[in-house]
Amino acid sequence: MPKVVVVGARGALVELLTARMSVVGSCCCHQVEPDPAALAALPPPAADDVWVHVAVAGVGLAGAPDVAAAHRVFEHAKGRGVRHLVLVSSAAVYGPSAHHAGHVGEEQRRLRRLDNPIARKWLELEVAAAQDLKDSAVGLTVLRSAAVIRPGGRDFFSRLLSRRIAFTLPGFDPSLQLLAPDDLARAIVKVVKRRALGTFHVAPRVVIPMSSALKAAGCWRLPLPRCVQWLPRKVLARVGWTAPVAQLDYLRHGWTISAEKLEQELEFVPRHTSHDAVLALASSGEPPAGVGEDYDPFGMDKQYVSRLGKTLFRFMHDIYWRAEWKGLENIPRSGRAVLAGVHRGHQPWDGVMTFYLLAREIGRYTRYLIHPTLVKFPFLAPYMIKCGGVHACLENAEWVLEHEGLVGIFPEGIRGAFTMYRDAYTLGNFGRDDYVKIALRHQAPIIPYVTVGSAEIFPILGRLDWPWWKRISEWPFFPITPTMGLVPLPSKWHTWFLEPISVEGYPPDAANDRAVVRAISQQVRQSMEAAISDMLGRRKSIFWGSIFNQQEPAALGEEPA
Repeated sequence: MPKVVVVGARGALVELLTARMSVVGSCCCHQVEPDPAALAALPPPAADDVWVHVAVAGVGLAGAPDVAAAHRVFEHAKGRGVRHLVLVSSAAVYGPSAHHAGHVGEEQRRLRRLDNPIARKWLELEVAAAQDLKDSAVGLTVLRSAAVIRPGGRDFFSRLLSRRIAFTLPGFDPSLQLLAPDDLARAIVKVVKRRALGTFHVAPRVVIPMSSALKAAGCWRLPLPRCVQWLPRKVLARVGWTAPVAQLDYLRHGWTISAEKLEQELEFVPRHTSHDAVLALASSGEPPAGVGEDYDPFGMDKQYVSRLGKTLFRFMHDIYWRAEWKGLENIPRSGRAVLAGVHRGHQPWDGVMTFYLLAREIGRYTRYLIHPTLVKFPFLAPYMIKCGGVHACLENAEWVLEHEGLVGIFPEGIRGAFTMYRDAYTLGNFGRDDYVKIALRHQAPIIPYVTVGSAEIFPILGRLDWPWWKRISEWPFFPITPTMGLVPLPSKWHTWFLEPISVEGYPPDAANDRAVVRAISQQVRQSMEAAISDMLGRRKSIFWGSIFNQQEPAALGEEPA
């Protein structure tokens, strides 16, 4: 095992990592301050020596790295002939945002715009490492670590979870990844032993909701609006008494990462869950190995769904909208499938009601792909996430299908939800037909379904094209409805789950054949259009009456006319 020089400002994390790496790696480790004198005093490195730069240490509560000190470390490493440098960066580089897809991989593109200054600093650090060591003999490994919490830590999350009162933001409850220091030390040792170069994420497999983390740590959560916290944090952050305002963004939106690359290439999996790390912090002891609770990776909460299912969802579905349904036998009781639906009414009620119906009747929790605007605002964000919503992207849809789940997709996208009422039951453009490609790649049947009645809860009669509103809300326009989006109208709902469209006759690579994809999409579209036409032809009133065959089984949820 080579000698490891841990370069970082003296602090709890650096000292702890140095000690743990010596134990788990049986290697010679010692810590060096990142100042010019200390670096210059180091003896010439041997051929197999490794420098580990822990950039997060020594920055107190700011949460951002010291890029100037990092430049010195990189230049000294290059000048002294170091062959391998491991940079401990942070998952904070991706930035918390409503556009963050969740559990992003190393190769996934970062957000186009990083509004958070802490995220920009981490990005600046990694860019500095790549540029300073370019065309040199120094091999670079970047470890983007989840938040490392430990007793006595002065970082944001260690302090947050160690206090009796935690000041958070109202209406948000993001999933967090909290890493035990021992797991970070083991990951560094694994990289050093394998001489692995490139970028790797280090994070526990199991996340923990922020509210659950605070509860496990024994913290009382006190949510205060950002505007209330802004001035006190602005003042107190200058003297190091609290975290800057920018850190609050990490308590608002998700910023989780996937560590599959580290697992697949280096066979490394953290021993401790996020819950384990919190328990260790609360007890100031060693974390238990994987005994924490098992949370959904994207934040779905079945207990939350069950509570709303007995109250709000049941009232809205069975009493207010008096929903009837047909074709529930077409939904598989197990295995993967793609549900392709029609979304109307500009609010997500139709998707939520379908989610509730399938969970109640057959015990299946559909993971709907949702637009970022649904997790952008307080209270709406945790509501959609806990009800199974996942950010609309290819990676998340594939994750659902790979785990044998139901993925819900509205092929028309957000513009389908904002269809003017005069065209409410005319299907719009299905876009790039990505839902068909996903189904083909994963050999998942496509189950079209349509709902008649949801367009009437907020019938869009007009529109206002306010540029400022489009920028803030990310809606295509501001819809004008009878109740201005405040109180949904009590229309009668009818949902029909149509015959599944199998793709088993095509190989997975048929997803690259535009003709095949288009043909399947047209088949889905035609079945939906035929069902809508049939249902509208039978509907006698917007507010009452059944439209389904009275001879069909009552178990299908049909009501007498």
